[in-house]
Amino acid sequence: NSYMRIFPNMVVMAPGDELDTDPMLDFAIQCGHPASIRYPKTAVVRVEREVAPLELGKAEVLSWGRDGTILACGTMLSEAVEAARQLAESGIDVGVVNARFIKPLDESVIRRAAADGFVITIEENAIVGGFGSAVLEAACRMQLNTSHFRVLGIPDEFVEHGDRDELLCSLGLDAAGLVSAAKSLHSLVRDSVASR
Repeated sequence: NSYMRIFPNMVVMAPGDELDTDPMLDFAIQCGHPASIRYPKTAVVRVEREVAPLELGKAEVLSWGRDGTILACGTMLSEAVEAARQLAESGIDVGVVNARFIKPLDESVIRRAAADGFVITIEENAIVGGFGSAVLEAACRMQLNTSHFRVLGIPDEFVEHGDRDELLCSLGLDAAGLVSAAKSLHSLVRDSVASR
């Protein structure tokens, strides 16, 4: 439902897991704006954490990382948490952010993430017009360097019907895909710093 962000004053949310869903439903009723919630057809993995209160346009920061940040939209939160765990074992310190809002975006989180290292957005959604596109638009408005940003999502092509987990894996939208993207970006950032 990221396409809903084209409507003025629209609030677009994506719960990271079941712990976000009820607060988002309550918020949608009370926020005073038209609101949309993108929820999955299937059960998602619950991410155990101290859940931050829901505030309009505010992301939930699970952790900050020394080397980079994964901005996870919706169902990709659990994959981001697992990827960060695997990356830590490789010596790459990556933070995880539960975006919660596709519109309005938490621009302070985007600014901080860009300053801390590489940034990966991940969504179970089309890249074109999606969460990652919105993050890049915001980064450009803030005149941030986006050379170390990567957007992971469904490419602008038809995807065969099939098992969700298999499709996500084939598209790189799982922990393994995130780990691969993060290692590639980590090398790119390290090499660009070394060449200065």
